[in-house]
Amino acid sequence: MSVKIEATTSGDEILIAVRGEVDLYSSPQLRTALLDAVPAAGSGVEVDLSGVDYIDSSGVATLVEGLKSARENNKGFILVEPSASVRQVLELARLDSIFEVKSAS
Repeated sequence: MSVKIEATTSGDEILIAVRGEVDLYSSPQLRTALLDAVPAAGSGVEVDLSGVDYIDSSGVATLVEGLKSARENNKGFILVEPSASVRQVLELARLDSIFEVKSAS
């Protein structure tokens, strides 16, 4: 299964909705979307991970890179409604406390 990434602007934030699998092959697409969105966003970027079935270490590294870029640009970076599998990987990597996470509104 591949990944589908859709970016939409809402006010001064950019929402990136991710669906499918984020792995070694698809994480470069997510990286491009995140690193393009951070400087373009007014206040920050929200990443909707509710539709992610699978994420591997390269996908997690991409999220960390997005967070780092947001911090360097003084922007917010929020993970929205990570799926159970994403939450599990973040917890195993002990990154669950590094990211700001919110429920979908």
